[in-house]
This record gives sequence, C-alpha cells and structure tokens, in this order.
Amino acid sequence: MPIELGYLIIVFVVCIIWFFALKRPLYEAMLIAFFTIIATVAAVTGEFSLAAVWGYIWDAMTTSSLYVIFVFILSAALLSKTSIIDDCIAIILSIFGRFRGGAGFVAIIGSSYMGSLSGSGPGNVATTGVFTIPAMKESGFPAHLAANVEAHASTMGNMIPPAGMVAIAFDHLAKSQWGESFTISQFWLVLWGVAIWFIVQRIVTLYFMCRYYKVEPMKKESIPSFRASVKKGWKAIFLPIIVFLPFMLNSMYEEFFVAQLGAKSTSIASSILLLIPSIIVVCGILLSDKESKKRMTPKKMFGYIEDGMLKVVPTAALVLFAYFVSNVFETLGVEQAIGAFIESMQLPKVALVFIIPLFTAVLGMLLPGSTQVKIFGGVIISIFAGVGIEPMLSAAMLLSICGAMHGVTPPYCACVYTAMGIAESELKPTMQNCVVWITLHYLLSVAVLLGFLPIMGLVSVL
Repeated sequence: MPIELGYLIIVFVVCIIWFFALKRPLYEAMLIAFFTIIATVAAVTGEFSLAAVWGYIWDAMTTSSLYVIFVFILSAALLSKTSIIDDCIAIILSIFGRFRGGAGFVAIIGSSYMGSLSGSGPGNVATTGVFTIPAMKESGFPAHLAANVEAHASTMGNMIPPAGMVAIAFDHLAKSQWGESFTISQFWLVLWGVAIWFIVQRIVTLYFMCRYYKVEPMKKESIPSFRASVKKGWKAIFLPIIVFLPFMLNSMYEEFFVAQLGAKSTSIASSILLLIPSIIVVCGILLSDKESKKRMTPKKMFGYIEDGMLKVVPTAALVLFAYFVSNVFETLGVEQAIGAFIESMQLPKVALVFIIPLFTAVLGMLLPGSTQVKIFGGVIISIFAGVGIEPMLSAAMLLSICGAMHGVTPPYCACVYTAMGIAESELKPTMQNCVVWITLHYLLSVAVLLGFLPIMGLVSVL
C-alpha cells in the first residue's frame, strides 16, 4: 500500500473522531485534518516549511470555484425571500397534483431545481422540504417515502447546473491533458444531458413506489388552479430559461461569437459562472410579485444576506479547509499515487466502473461531495480515461457519484436524517427505503459510465 493512501486514511480517521466521537462540526474536523497531515508529513520526511503551509492556504483562498459556491448559496438565500420559487412550485403542483403521487413529482422537480441553486443538500431539504413533505404526507405518502423522495431530489441538485460544485469538476477537466478541448458551456450541456436520465430514473422509481404504497392523487381542494397559477406566476417560467440560455448560446454559437468579437471573446464563457448568481437574484426580483419587490430594498437585502451567512459560513469554511487538504495532497502526489495503485491492479473497465462509485459512496458517508470532487476528481477522470471513458463524461459523473450520493448513503446520511425530522418518520423503514433509492442511483451511474445511454452534448476526445 502506498504511503499516500495512508495520508488519506489519516484524514478519514481524524474526521470520524472529531465529527462522530467528539460531535464537533465537520469544518473543524477538516481543519484539524489539515494540520494533522502537515505534522505527519513533517514527521515522515523530516522537513517542514512554513512558506509551503502558507502556500496551501493562499492557493485555496484564491480559487475562483470557492467563491462560486459562496455566492450561489447567498443568491439562494436572497431568492428564497421572493415569490419566484413558490410560483414555480405552484405551477408544477397544478399540473402534477391531479396524478397519483403528484406531490412527489413536484418534490422531485422543484427540489432538484432549488438544490441546483443552493448547492446544499441538507440545507435544501430543510428549506423546500417543509413545503413538499407535508404535501406528500397529505396525499397519502408514508412518512418514510416522503422523506426519501425529498432527500434524493435535493441531493440531485448538486449535479445540475448552476450548482457550485460544477465549477470544481470543470476545473479538474480544464487542467487535464484534454482541457483545451472543452468549454464551460459544453460542460453544462453534458451535465444537463446526464441529469435528465437521473430525473427520469427518480420519476419512474416514484411511479412504482406510489403503486406499491397505494398513494392517491392530492385532494382536489389542495391542488392550485393551473390557470390561476400561470396567471399569477407565469414570469417564473422564464427564470430557468434566463439562467440556461447564455450557456446554450455560447456552446452552440461559439465560432460565431469568436468571428464577430475576436479570439478574446472566449474569456466571456469563463466569466459566465461568476455572473449567474447575480443574474438569478436580479431576475428573481424582477419576475416576482409586487410584494416581493417591495421587500427587496437594499437595507432588507443586506439583512437577508446577514441571515444567510449563518448557512454560508459553515459550508464555505468546510470547502475552504477541504481545499487546504487538497493542496497538500496535490503537492504530495496523492492523486497520482492512488491512481497508479489502482491502475497497477489492471482492473478492467467494468470492474472500475463498479468499484469507484462504491468507493465514493463510502467516502460520502463523511466527506462532502465538493471535498471528494476537489481531492479525487483529477485521478478519477484520469483512471476512467485510461479505460476509454470520455473525460467530459467522467467529469460530469463526478457530481453524480460524489455530489448526489453524499448525504443519502446509509448509515450516515445527513440529508435523509434532515428529511426524517420533517416527516417524523421511523428510522428502520426510512433506511430500508433509502437503500432502494441509492442502489438505483448507483446502478444508473454505472450504466451511464459504461456508455449504455446517449448523453446530450458529449464531446469525444478519445
């Protein structure tokens, strides 16, 4: 076993002790793990450089993807104070509420969409779950099923643009030997192509579960009128279009823009991701009702941001400290060593496709998806490319096997526990149902990686 794998085990053990045994926040555990690794390396090599330690910290603090995550969470805090999300959910509910399990379909679509904006699985469960879970229970969903539908919909938001984790995955792709072949807009299209399959999988799963549990349609008086919902919130339909349109246009007409604006216009694509949160907030306010616009004064917006910092700071701290650890691992060559170790096993493509998602699922019981993507994203892309899996597909699937599986993999699954609290469901049936959902997600991940399903916008370089 390479010593670099031992460094990874040290991080995992420190996090387990600090988080589970001492019941301290995970961001503290990650910071302690950083200093533990520094001390361990110094003891093993006999070398210590304060300048190198500062370099790990400074590089992390100047990483643009860190700020993308930060501003997306803040934008979600502001957006939640407008009527735009409620209007979207009302329209969806007016369409699907009349069907068996309609409230569950609303949760899948609405929570996935909101999760892509917030980038936080547990946080999204807490915010949207207070609406969707009671609606599901009212329409006959067992409490444990309602909890799992919401939890697995919310975590799926991590793999749908504009989730902040997208920036981390693309950063690995851009730094790979094939990086010059891709743009962020092309990557977004592929992510949507992948996400469509997982949305369909969850809808089909829910369809059969509703029949198994004999779930009935929502009560007629609880279903909003489609005409009234559209009349009141028709502007809300334009928000996802406004967010997605710049990336689609840049991907489809990149050569046209370069011809008209010059070669430097390619830098526009790299700036879009930083602009999107502002676009979301501005459009969310403009497209909301009059009461929301009145609430969004500069003074009140500052107050909303101040309140949102309570959610932002722990998440941002966790990601920042994970970057500290990642930078140490990059210097030590942990990615390359583990990659070489796995490659030395000479496992076939099928074996790797089954094993690596299992590996990330185990890590996901403790390490956040963003941390996994940051630390292991590069080596996973490289390993998969070595057996013929397209780098762009591998990078996109990082968000599925790391981001979407974090928080919903038993026994430690923060998103499911959060949903359980809202649904007031019992542990045993909730965990049993959760195993079904996560197993189906895992099998679909394997199918996509093996190339069994067509993916929209996929760029081939191998």
